[in-house]
Amino acid sequence: MRHVAVVGGGILGLAVARELTARGDHVTVLEKEDHWAGHQTGHNSNVVHAGLYYQPGSFKARMSVAGNRSIVDFARANDVPVEVCGKLVVATDDAELPGLRALAERAEANGVPAKLISPAEAHAYEPEIACVGALRVESTGIIDFGAVCQALVRSLSSADLRLRTPALGIRPGRHGGVEIATGTDIVRADTLVNCAGLHSDRVARLAGLTPRARIVPFRGEYFTLRPESAHLVRGLIYPVPDPSLPFLGVHLTRMLDGSVHAGPNAVLALRREGYRWRDMSAADLGETLRYPGLWRLARRYPRTAVDEVVRSLSRRRFARSLARLIPAIGREDLVRAHAGVRAQALLPDGTLVHDFLIETAPNQVHVLNAPSPAATCCLEIAKHVADQVA
Repeated sequence: MRHVAVVGGGILGLAVARELTARGDHVTVLEKEDHWAGHQTGHNSNVVHAGLYYQPGSFKARMSVAGNRSIVDFARANDVPVEVCGKLVVATDDAELPGLRALAERAEANGVPAKLISPAEAHAYEPEIACVGALRVESTGIIDFGAVCQALVRSLSSADLRLRTPALGIRPGRHGGVEIATGTDIVRADTLVNCAGLHSDRVARLAGLTPRARIVPFRGEYFTLRPESAHLVRGLIYPVPDPSLPFLGVHLTRMLDGSVHAGPNAVLALRREGYRWRDMSAADLGETLRYPGLWRLARRYPRTAVDEVVRSLSRRRFARSLARLIPAIGREDLVRAHAGVRAQALLPDGTLVHDFLIETAPNQVHVLNAPSPAATCCLEIAKHVADQVA
């Protein structure tokens, strides 16, 4: 029996562990926090993505469409709350209509059930929206990804699950495989799988790799609509995104409990796990600022960077972005909610890595870029990773 050590106890690490145990491997999962899914998984918008936005043929496109089905099936089989409610992508002026049509073409290429609809048809779904056209995407849903992780943990009764167990050092084993120092013991395994999210590039370097990309943390901040304003939104409403950026823009999401979340924006986090402006690590920030790719990215999108920071600091500016979609929303309707941090891989030339990035070495598989929609795709990514292990 092969022994595989998985570093990272978010939704992806747990899904990989489930897939490997199903194939007959013995699995040890190492998670540095005292609970599962403590970072990206536990701070996202809980949207089941359809696969609408991604380059046809890419990992994201193929895995999103398959993952949309598999994660919903998993949720229903394990009593996890899920609702396939669909969403609207709306063009708020004529200049956005070509982008909307391009999205419709991409949806068709990717096999995503979506259709262009008129403003009148859009108002039947969302009476309060302002739009000149919209794309209705039927397979988008909402889910409780935290509950998905708990179901994954329950499925891993045969695995060795270790909380409060960081990977502090990694070296080749004396008789093959790998050895992982945790601070309390040495974990010996035939294969290492790195699903460390915000720290995935660091774990790769610990293991002796020089990864092609560096993780740069971007904080996404959310607001919630006040209960008396929640009626303004019936489902999920998204803007037409900038195709050059991996972020979808500030959008509105009605959650499973009926509350409406608004966001996220995207600003540089001042530490790898920086959920607030005051969360700062001199070491993390210094590492980020010394990376030439960050400055090349900033030179490429200077106005976007400034706009995101201003929106982070100004509730009025945040509300103005939402009012493009729902004119009735004002700053008084917004209550600050949680924030998440996206582990975004960035190349030295300033290019954002848009697709999932997985690198291998002898006895090692490293998932180096798996931001949204990785939670939707987790069961499909797990199959791919398990194939690499095999």
